[in-house]
Amino acid sequence: MTKLALSYHHAFFPLLTPTSTTHPHPPLPSKFRHRHHLPVLRRRLSVVSKAKTKELILGNPSVTVEKGKYSYDVETLINKLSSLPPRGSIARCLDAFKNKLSLSDFSHVFKEFAHRGDWQRSLRLFKYMQRQIWCKPNEHIYSLIIGILGREGLLDKSAEIFDEMVAHSVPRTVLSYTAIINAYGRNGQYEAAIELLDRMKMERILPNILTYNTVINACARGGYSWEGLLSLFGEMRHEGIQPDLVTYNTLLSACSNRGLGDEAEMVFRTMNESGVLPDITTYSYLVETFGKLGKLEKVSELLAEMEAGGNLPEIMSYNVLLEAYAHSGKIKEAMGVFRQMQAAGCIPNAGTYSILLNLFGKNGRYDEVRELFLEMKVSNTEPDAETYNILIEVFGEGGYFKEVVTLFHDMVEENVEPNMETYEGLIYACGKGGLHEDARRILFHMNEKGLVPSSKAYTGVIEAYGQAALYEEALVAFNTMTEVGSMPTIETFNSLIHTFAKGGLYKENEAILSRMGELGVPRNRDSLNGVIEGYRQGGQFEEAIKAYVDMEKVRCDPDEYTLEAVLSVYCFAGLVDESEEQFREIKELGIQPSVMCYCMMLAVYGKTDRWDKANELLNEMHTNRVSNIHQVIGQMIKGDFDDASNWQMVEYVFDKLSSEGCGFGIRFYNTILEALWCLGQKERAARVLDEATKRGLYPELYRRNKLIWSVDVHRMWPGGACTAISVWLNNMQELLINGEELPHLATVVVVRGQMERSSITRDFPIAKAAYSLLKDVSSSFCFPGWNKGRITCQKSQLKRVFSKTEDSEIDNIVSLSNSPFPLVGTRTSSSNLNQHSSSDANEISFRTNPKLMTSGV
Repeated sequence: MTKLALSYHHAFFPLLTPTSTTHPHPPLPSKFRHRHHLPVLRRRLSVVSKAKTKELILGNPSVTVEKGKYSYDVETLINKLSSLPPRGSIARCLDAFKNKLSLSDFSHVFKEFAHRGDWQRSLRLFKYMQRQIWCKPNEHIYSLIIGILGREGLLDKSAEIFDEMVAHSVPRTVLSYTAIINAYGRNGQYEAAIELLDRMKMERILPNILTYNTVINACARGGYSWEGLLSLFGEMRHEGIQPDLVTYNTLLSACSNRGLGDEAEMVFRTMNESGVLPDITTYSYLVETFGKLGKLEKVSELLAEMEAGGNLPEIMSYNVLLEAYAHSGKIKEAMGVFRQMQAAGCIPNAGTYSILLNLFGKNGRYDEVRELFLEMKVSNTEPDAETYNILIEVFGEGGYFKEVVTLFHDMVEENVEPNMETYEGLIYACGKGGLHEDARRILFHMNEKGLVPSSKAYTGVIEAYGQAALYEEALVAFNTMTEVGSMPTIETFNSLIHTFAKGGLYKENEAILSRMGELGVPRNRDSLNGVIEGYRQGGQFEEAIKAYVDMEKVRCDPDEYTLEAVLSVYCFAGLVDESEEQFREIKELGIQPSVMCYCMMLAVYGKTDRWDKANELLNEMHTNRVSNIHQVIGQMIKGDFDDASNWQMVEYVFDKLSSEGCGFGIRFYNTILEALWCLGQKERAARVLDEATKRGLYPELYRRNKLIWSVDVHRMWPGGACTAISVWLNNMQELLINGEELPHLATVVVVRGQMERSSITRDFPIAKAAYSLLKDVSSSFCFPGWNKGRITCQKSQLKRVFSKTEDSEIDNIVSLSNSPFPLVGTRTSSSNLNQHSSSDANEISFRTNPKLMTSGV
């Protein structure tokens, strides 16, 4: 076993032996290890957790009060209490201040600790004061401590202190009642707040404006009915208490939260009739209410009214309107509001630009996104993490994968701290675009920051490795997940399944399905789609149809991708009738067949010399009114764009489709290359292959050093493999003619993974097609015993292969010309089927009863 095969075996071993408990995963390579070992990290997290708990109980003893904020004695007392140990004596601490501090001074102490959230010291100080004569608490102090405990949600303690007031001869007035009502109200206990209001009236304590505002706010936040809120409002006015700005804004806030447009107008009208002047908060709530309801004209009127009245709307008001227009996709109107706010002197913030950037991005206007982002930076509005996250998502979805990485570097240079959403968006884009090196660096960056990558982040890394056919690295990343505490999700498993499927590694996929079953992760449609693709690529056609039938057993409805995958199985097997039936079924389901479907059908017609059918299908593509892509690809296959001047149309389509990501791109180019090769359009196939490599597809395709020249076609379809091998041979011939030295070994990689050393590899569709082509060139190419996933030729034999062409600079060793399309096609017998059709037992069972495997689907 070679070093590479051995390392691959070790990397995959955990998937084959999931029940192992001693060493479930191999040791991590250094490139995947975290800078800090997990036990150390856990201990550090434990220390941090304990430290935070201690701080919560004791406050922060290192905090000292700001000098000059209070009197000298008050500052000294606060600092002494702050440094007091858990069991330290409050009495000793206060001895030096006896008869020096007034209750007003003590109120400052309580307010300071309330600001810090240190209710424990506040409560200890209060209990001490209750036992003293010189600083016995008054109602104001009781109200303060009730409020402090209420903020912390300690309602039992608040109620206990409120009830103690009578026993300590402290009268309860509107002040203390309002404090306890506020305590319950801010914790959502609006029913208790109403009961306290009624109790207050029974004790003949008249509530004031603050009391009613507190109760109305509590009821509004707690979900009290709108009729109930109006009842409180009416009761308030009946008591002779005039509502103020706070009252009206509280009601408007309730309207905003509940989407009550008519009610908001009524409150606003009542407010104006009462002579209460609206403020910016008033208008903000109104803007938010009508913005949510989609009454954008009303919002614009309100903003204009604010500006006319000299009330400059705050940024949030404009942002609410912008958000509403953005939600409706109205770019022109949104930009009008944006320019209006700039003209009014309201400076946009990062949130404003984020809304617009997202709006332009979702509409595919990427140039405007770039211009707006540049304007943002020029205007000295600092982008925040949310802004960058939106840009990363927008450009990632748009297929500008390298630009996403550039944005991340810009973010780091601007000292904007990335968050988990940033990393997930980055790695997702890298995965979709096949930028495995960038994905690996970002993962390292997270490790350096001490962040544990999420399952979504690891899924992106696996996807990125998969797009580059780096199966070993993808498996190591997968195994690393569980070691760092990120459990693989169904998306993670599916990413790995599709990674192996493109290379025909169906044995590996079977192991992944077994692992999913043991972990209780159910298969879904995406899982089975990948399994079908893997079996098809590996030549296991019968197993592929079985997987299709299994979809019904697990109650997964096939989607367009599934139907395409099944069509590809029939086309790979060279079954014309079954392919036609599947193509017809796709149409009958109301699905517009994709370009891939058309190309697969063209390929099977080309294999069987059914030129009448091929021309009919090409004409159908040309007249297709649903998609311009169908028309362009159909015309390109017919040769309408061979001239360099109009080839740009084809390049435009390829650029547009590259935004779908490498996974889609490989399927797309495989089907086109298959069609072109089978139709005899070999020169066009070579040109399309060149376009694919320009866009980063098949990064493993060509490798060259002093010892070995290789071409890796294991992820291609037979037509693409033959195209790539022909180009490779012709390039070697050209280099030899130019006086370069031949390599010691020429290698064609047709299979990777567990099957590399198995004789079964010769039956893989790719292996059969590649071997047939190479044997036509020379019998010197053969499967070596040490690795049957390769077809090799030694240097000495290569010289004989190219010897007849050394003096020629015209004829290629493999002709890449375009065959003319026959005007009249003839149907041929099955004996004339292309070499890609299999004659093994699997295909025999297909031909004997092709409906057997699809019954019940």
